[in-house]
Amino acid sequence: MAIFFKTAITDATAFEMLEERLSSGQGFDGYFNQYGEEDELTLSWAPAMSADEFKDEVTDAFRTLWQTTRFWLVYQRNESRDDLSINEIRSAAIRLSRSYAQAVVVTFCLLGRADSNSDLELIFVCFRDEAERRNFRVRYEGKFIPAS
Repeated sequence: MAIFFKTAITDATAFEMLEERLSSGQGFDGYFNQYGEEDELTLSWAPAMSADEFKDEVTDAFRTLWQTTRFWLVYQRNESRDDLSINEIRSAAIRLSRSYAQAVVVTFCLLGRADSNSDLELIFVCFRDEAERRNFRVRYEGKFIPAS
């Protein structure tokens, strides 16, 4: 049993962190992956792409997501806390959110090219209704969850 959803932050904080990293001028490798019942979208920060171009693509993806799922929970993964891997958290979020209609899981990562001090790894679990978001939070946040 593991605790997958333990470091919740607000979506405003998540976007401030994203903006700070993308505006820092540091080199990052990044990706955005959106997984829903009906679709999947992956955006990668290509080597020739500027931070502004990547930011614009990600911003457009988040805006589109906001049109159908306005209620978000955001969890930050951090290596220094010995958190589970981003893929483990993502897989658990996908598995657990399947019981919610139109739920979408977004993985967003910015990994520093020079060092890991400014890495940013976020999982967004997005719901169509506030009641679904509250239910997910009550059922899974900070609690032990079976691996299967």
